[in-house]
Amino acid sequence: MDAAAFLGLEPTDDPTRFRLPVTNGICTGGMFLFGGAGLAAGVVALEKASGRPMVWATAQYLSFARPPAVLDIAVNLAVSGNQITQGRVVMSDNGQEIITVNAALGSRPMDLGGQWAEMPDVPAPEDCRDREFRNDPSATIQSRIEERVAIGRSPREMDGTPGDGRAALWARMPELLEMSPAALAVLGDFVPFGVSQSTGRMAGGNSLDNTIRIANLVPTEWVLLDIRIHAIANGFAHGLVHLWAQDGTLLATASQSVKIRMWR
Repeated sequence: MDAAAFLGLEPTDDPTRFRLPVTNGICTGGMFLFGGAGLAAGVVALEKASGRPMVWATAQYLSFARPPAVLDIAVNLAVSGNQITQGRVVMSDNGQEIITVNAALGSRPMDLGGQWAEMPDVPAPEDCRDREFRNDPSATIQSRIEERVAIGRSPREMDGTPGDGRAALWARMPELLEMSPAALAVLGDFVPFGVSQSTGRMAGGNSLDNTIRIANLVPTEWVLLDIRIHAIANGFAHGLVHLWAQDGTLLATASQSVKIRMWR
């Protein structure tokens, strides 16, 4: 299936309006819409409305959406040039804004390019252990994402000893048949995983925002989520995720600020 089917995004008679039923399969363990899924829905809506591929998109998370809500997604293509469209999305539940997304879309073919970021040297997915969860991940989006720990500690190993700010997960979504900006938007929402790894304490958080920037899309079964926590201060964590294909191609980067929550 494609990303729209994975999310359950529904078109309407208006090409700039969509509907997103909030189901368990796109929710967190707290049973509210997973932020990456919300950003991904905005990306799909913008790409379909503009007919152009996404370059970057940023989401601001304003409120929670819980099942059985159905979000109204309204696309506004503010500027459409010869090569670039800039637009925004407002997702609302009965008039209450839940998520806003701003984005640029387009393509500019050039014989200029390169990659300077370096993929970390980690074991292959088949040589890594499955991620352990503090709660049962079934009937949530986590049950649809296979995750293996390349760099990181298990919840049982959180003894308060700080880490170095780095963590890494291999991830794949078996239901998706193609790599796309929307798929990467889902996988980019993993800065919260790095909070506990960096502090050595049982902590995570709720995303305040999420920005995804697309580099090169290549086929890959697994994506390495190279997570880097830059700083934690005043109850918030700030970090970055590099998303790597198995062949070392940088697919995208994602950045977030997270409201920290301590887990029991």
